[in-house]
Amino acid sequence: MARGKLRIYLGAAPGVGKTYAMLSEAHRRIERGTDCVVAFVEHHDRPRTEVMLHGLEQVQRKQLAYRGTTFTEMDVDAVLDRRPQVALVDELAHTNIPGSRNAKRWQDVEELLEAGINVVSTVNIQHLESLGDVVESITGVRQKETVPDEVVRRADQIELVDMSPEALRRRMAHGNIYKPDKIDAALSNYFRPGNLTALRELALLWVADRVDEYLQQYRGEHGVSKIWGSRERIVVGLTGGPEGRTLIRRAARLAEKGAGGEVLAVYIARSDGLTSASPKELAVQRTLVEDLGGTFHHVVGDDIPTALLDFARGVNATQIVLGASRRRSWQYMFGPGVSAIVARESGPDLDVHIVTHDEVAKGRGLPIARGARLGRARIIWGWLVGVLGPLLLAFVLTHIDTGPDLTSDVLLFLALTVGAALLGGLLPALASATAGSLLLNWYFTPPVHTWTIADPENIVAIAVFFAVGVSVASVVDLAARRTHQAARLRAEAEILSFLAGSVLRGETSLEALLERVRETFSMDTVALMERESDVAPWTVTAGVGGTRSVTRPEDADVDMPVGDHLTLALSGRVLPAEDRRVLAAFAAQAAVVLDRQRLQHQADQAKELAEGNRIRTALLAAVSHDLRTPLAAIKAAVTSLRSDDVDWSEEDQAALLAGIEEGADRLDHLVGNLLDMSRVQTGTVAPLIREIDLDEVVPMALGGIPDPEETVELDIPETLPMVAVDPGLLERSVANIVENAVKYSPPGEPVLVSASAITDRVEIRVVDRGSGVPDEAKTRIFEPFQRYGDAPRGAGVGLGLAVARGFAETMGGTLNAEDTPGGGLTMVLSLPSAAGRPPVSADVSATTMT
Repeated sequence: MARGKLRIYLGAAPGVGKTYAMLSEAHRRIERGTDCVVAFVEHHDRPRTEVMLHGLEQVQRKQLAYRGTTFTEMDVDAVLDRRPQVALVDELAHTNIPGSRNAKRWQDVEELLEAGINVVSTVNIQHLESLGDVVESITGVRQKETVPDEVVRRADQIELVDMSPEALRRRMAHGNIYKPDKIDAALSNYFRPGNLTALRELALLWVADRVDEYLQQYRGEHGVSKIWGSRERIVVGLTGGPEGRTLIRRAARLAEKGAGGEVLAVYIARSDGLTSASPKELAVQRTLVEDLGGTFHHVVGDDIPTALLDFARGVNATQIVLGASRRRSWQYMFGPGVSAIVARESGPDLDVHIVTHDEVAKGRGLPIARGARLGRARIIWGWLVGVLGPLLLAFVLTHIDTGPDLTSDVLLFLALTVGAALLGGLLPALASATAGSLLLNWYFTPPVHTWTIADPENIVAIAVFFAVGVSVASVVDLAARRTHQAARLRAEAEILSFLAGSVLRGETSLEALLERVRETFSMDTVALMERESDVAPWTVTAGVGGTRSVTRPEDADVDMPVGDHLTLALSGRVLPAEDRRVLAAFAAQAAVVLDRQRLQHQADQAKELAEGNRIRTALLAAVSHDLRTPLAAIKAAVTSLRSDDVDWSEEDQAALLAGIEEGADRLDHLVGNLLDMSRVQTGTVAPLIREIDLDEVVPMALGGIPDPEETVELDIPETLPMVAVDPGLLERSVANIVENAVKYSPPGEPVLVSASAITDRVEIRVVDRGSGVPDEAKTRIFEPFQRYGDAPRGAGVGLGLAVARGFAETMGGTLNAEDTPGGGLTMVLSLPSAAGRPPVSADVSATTMT
């Protein structure tokens, strides 16, 4: 089923008539035979809007009760059942009443569109989510109901409903928008002329951007390459030279002369990475153009004039701003220059401005020789072989009485030319070929010592020598450059492979990555800098290297931006453009590592919070879990003492009072222990670890067990070593374990509590004969709120074992579950033994099962 189409009437301000326009469109469509219904329209008691609803079918609204009041909302199901061709839905940004199908009305509209129903809706410019802060700064009112911009941008049609501020205020004064008691307040606050003008401008600019998107889409779909001057777009061609700042400012002034002008700065780099541009200067120019409201673009192209014109036509530019050439007069012998070619090829639909500047005719400097990549030593040797080699060879050959013939002489000079090409590249080889041709003509071609050649065959030989020399030199130079490029690409591939491997390995050391950057590019210092906003100062997040202090990216020799508020700054030397490709990968990886570190830190914090919450929950549950019995005893004793129906004897009263005192002491002891444990988790106090015998603690832990003489069997040998624990925490752990075992033990089967010593540990084993727990659940039973099996009602909330394990781990012990031989479950509480008394050897199995 095809998705429905969405048409939106965008209002510049409340009351401009967007709902009226939507209803007018509905009447027009009905007259053409379109099935159109009103899904939801609110007329707000405006007479003209209410009249427009007459004659339109309205879908019954859905009534919802909220806080004692009944509200009506659009009934999405009713509209879907009705399935009209067009549904009218007013107020797209409206927030639905709690209990509705969706939280926002635009989500209701999405359902209708997915069902193939066309929707006509309305929204005001102040309800767009991206403009919330701007609207609040203008009107002083924060819009609580918003709609995502993307929802409105996806609309198939957007129609602006606009009205001048004066006309809108007149409508307000005539009572066509608000009720009379609200008119004065509205006119003096939200509907002030300045507010309405600013909102109107926001609406016009937003719609203009949307129209521009439509235009670009249409041009792309229809292959339109001719420039349509619908708005001024000015492209600034940058070379990376100091004149770029002048050009950017000049283009910005040109853009200001026309409403909606746009500046696009573009730098075109050759695909082989050869450039004389300063990366630092380009970074400054990029910041400047962005500060002036423009955009910066980096384009790769070998033919700079063609690439610049293609870019300008691709963005539908109307003007190009270029700087006057920095070439000296003699340099024009190499060509007319970029500015002249662009002006000649621009055509009648693209204006070209040639701007003068302080660097005119001061020279650009020769481009970096390709052979310079061979190294300084090889270039020097290439020139020595190419220039001095032919002279020395001519000297040697002229002093040999029976020297070789002309053919051999040509081959010898050709060998020098090839050697010069192999060592120094093209230019030394050309010099060698030229010098060899002249020397062959002067010394070895009859008549000698003259520039004339008598034999035509000798002319051909020398010409062939020169041509072969030049050809060989070109081929050798090309091979050398290709070898250099292959080696560089291999190095880049190795570096990128390292980065990819570090990502796969999950390496998160930011300092190690920055150190790798410093070593790779031979830099002094490398720093990752960050700022919170465009106006906030830069701060160094991480850095490696020397002592040079860099506080801003502009102070570094090279900076590689990563997003809007993160950059990688390097000091030591200026990098060529080809190195920046790899540096960009390093910068992106540094941003990923930084994000990963922060996410890991947040995850660790969340884990700590979760663990703290788990223990706090266990503590709170332990209060409700373990205080119930002593509180019930105290309550029963107090109730009995206050009863007038029974005449208690002094002995009975003493017994009841003793029970109250015992319960109160137990509660005080328990609450104190729980508070101490809570402070342990917050790091404010350490457990009170001391040496104590188990037979002093374990019997006290059974005080809350019903009929401990009948339900629990103790086997705590006196020969056991002392344990280093917190007695209060140990008592609560044992109490919870035994209480849990008693719950699940069958009647008549007492729980065995035994202890034994194993090396430097003391184990307390609580054995029951219940149904047991399968292996896969032995870990889960220690989690909070876990009650395994069919535990009876009132058997607790499943926190006893979780609290016991938490207390045990706090004291350096462990608590685990094992199967009881013959059926049941054994809880093993392992505690560190004290150093004061050595452990006594014992038959562990006999001690445990007696």
